[in-house]
Amino acid sequence: MKVFKFGGASLRDANGIQNVAEIILAQAKTNLLVVVSAMDKTTDILERVVALSSANKEFRQTLDALNKYHLEIINSVLAGDLIVSKVVGQVFEEIDFDLHREVPVDLIYDQVVSKGELISSIILHHYLLSKKASSHWIDARDYIVTNNIFREANVNWNQTSSNIKTLSPTLENGIVVTQGFIGRSENGNATTLGREGSDFSAAIFGSSLLAESVTIWKDVPGVMNADPRRFPNAIVFDELPFREAAEMTFYGASVIHPKTIKPLANEGISLFVKSFVDPGLPGTQIHECTVERLPPLVVFKDNQCLISCKVTDYTFVSEQHLSIIFSLLLDLNVRINVMQNSAISFSFCIDFRENKMMQLVQRLQRSFEVNYNTGLTLITIKNYDAASYEQYRSLPGLLLEQSSRSTLQVLVRNGK
Repeated sequence: MKVFKFGGASLRDANGIQNVAEIILAQAKTNLLVVVSAMDKTTDILERVVALSSANKEFRQTLDALNKYHLEIINSVLAGDLIVSKVVGQVFEEIDFDLHREVPVDLIYDQVVSKGELISSIILHHYLLSKKASSHWIDARDYIVTNNIFREANVNWNQTSSNIKTLSPTLENGIVVTQGFIGRSENGNATTLGREGSDFSAAIFGSSLLAESVTIWKDVPGVMNADPRRFPNAIVFDELPFREAAEMTFYGASVIHPKTIKPLANEGISLFVKSFVDPGLPGTQIHECTVERLPPLVVFKDNQCLISCKVTDYTFVSEQHLSIIFSLLLDLNVRINVMQNSAISFSFCIDFRENKMMQLVQRLQRSFEVNYNTGLTLITIKNYDAASYEQYRSLPGLLLEQSSRSTLQVLVRNGK
């Protein structure tokens, strides 16, 4: 039994749907669970709709354009199937209803944004049926149980695993199509697992079903030592140890969601990263192995914010001060990407999300003098050599530098 995950780029248009279906049907007719993301930029557009609605601005034109985009794909691949069009239309009606609920905006966000995956999975499922595949559609929210932390929910593993195991008989007789990125809280609300969380969903299904392997299909030939958009000569790894891949994701490598590795490594399930553009390429296998002399791995993480907390009473930074800072970070569910302290200040870098960042700054100001810089890039060079070490330490606009035996991190303005 295997798990495949396809992201939005692979499903962006009619040709993409057809290509994904060809890959699926060439690989397996049964015992395959397929996890899909929302099509192309759908998640971004739904986020914009939520933001417009919460600001009491006009969103109808944007939402109607998104509906039209999906209907055009249905017309192309399913000859305008009226049943599928009606089902997708009902999903858009649910989005409209959710946008008018008088509840916290993060709750609305998860109800609305989760609909993108539902729509893409419905269309792919019906296209597979049109190709005589034994396809079964399921709602991931009926299987993945989470807490009530919207936008980045935590999984109730015991209940989730128990639910997913019930899929085994269905898989023996066909293909299961479901959604990534989404779950449902115990009180019935849709939740999301964090941006790009469909990889994590694939790992949840794969580990619960003790799959033979999980494959993430990307628009790159495999895991590379740098972003090919920034480094045209980046190389593809044939294989990587679980631990190395986990560290890559922690530092911000976008090819795999950070939470993907752990559940698969715990069960010894290989993770493959392969190209949907050229499925014949071998890709990268991530598993328990040893690879000698890995080249420098360069990860750029944009849209960063550096926050500096300075003690105001002429004392030094103490454990008590750090306790205040870390308690606030935990309370607001904010993760530190790199941190550094001096005698009288503590600085840390986080992903920039304006609302959450401003909440954090305002609460920190009760105890510290707080300064912050936004629009920054965190660059991590893992397995650095002498040349890369000097190259990145010499970048202009350097605000923070930190190094260990194997890893260099620099925070810069306008990283290129």
